[in-house]
Amino acid sequence: MKKLLPTSTAGSLPKPAWLAQPETLWSPWKLQDQELIEGKQDALRISLQEQLQAGIDIVSDGEQTRQHFVTTFIEHLDGVDFEKRETVRIRDRYDASVPTVVGAVARQKPVFVEDARFLRAQTSQPIKWALPGPMTMIDTLFDAHYKSREKLAWEFAKILNQEARELEAAGVDIIQFDEPAFNVFFDEVNDWGIATLERAIEGLKCETAVHICYGYGIKANTDWKKTLGSEWRQYEEAFPKLQKSNIDLISLECHNSQVPMDLLELIRGKKVMVGAIDVATDIIETPEQVASTLRKALQFVDADKLYPCTNCGMAPLSRSVARGKLNALSAGAEIIRKELVNQPS
Repeated sequence: MKKLLPTSTAGSLPKPAWLAQPETLWSPWKLQDQELIEGKQDALRISLQEQLQAGIDIVSDGEQTRQHFVTTFIEHLDGVDFEKRETVRIRDRYDASVPTVVGAVARQKPVFVEDARFLRAQTSQPIKWALPGPMTMIDTLFDAHYKSREKLAWEFAKILNQEARELEAAGVDIIQFDEPAFNVFFDEVNDWGIATLERAIEGLKCETAVHICYGYGIKANTDWKKTLGSEWRQYEEAFPKLQKSNIDLISLECHNSQVPMDLLELIRGKKVMVGAIDVATDIIETPEQVASTLRKALQFVDADKLYPCTNCGMAPLSRSVARGKLNALSAGAEIIRKELVNQPS
């Protein structure tokens, strides 16, 4: 019997202080060589344990083995020069110094497959693995080779598909592609963004997800949100095409956000990971606040397709806050499960 309202996280969880600088994005590793490999595995075990203790149903590695959700994947590919850097505008919000695409991009060997195998060996729970989506990858680079965002996205989609197939073979149950860029480049999303995403999932038998959020709780993102007005309708642009796509799950930011809940009607029929935890604040939600967000979502998502989740990754938060938020997510989902079971039929 499949559990009703299975909980999960969008991806990252805080790293222990002995592995990397806490509450920091792009935090450098504090260990090296063999110690770093073992340290990452220890951190992954702890992260898994914290998810299990909090009652999270679909677990992940908490991104303990990755410095960053996009660049750590790109670092392992040919054709990208990390020494040669250019400043680009990321997601039309902030400037960042990024690596340069200098030749044909290719993947010589698996990137995360060993880590996924390690996670699979630690638990019998369903596991989810996150990869960057093609559009978000190209948005994090300076392209001096293809000179076409679309061409580079198709190349990355092929590479992501190779990785995804091997992750599936390693026992991953859900492969999630992180596409915050889908909330920004609407014409490209509809012209080729969703098509490249479908190329990335080609031939997979496991479940697939796309995570579209408004970003970590960093200043550039929170400042941007202040400019979006009283209703955030960005999802409206991509939802109609996503609803028709082959992607199984759509992961969204809903709690403490100005996203009108009725937009979920546009993806009726899809499974939806409803973000019921705000990652841009240290305030820990009460179970009732989580339940309230889930109740609103249930007007537009059938109960058997609703997956309570976090709005985004929790890497920049403290471990105790993240732990509290995981507990609140589980407890809030449990309130709704009981309500659904006790409903008069």
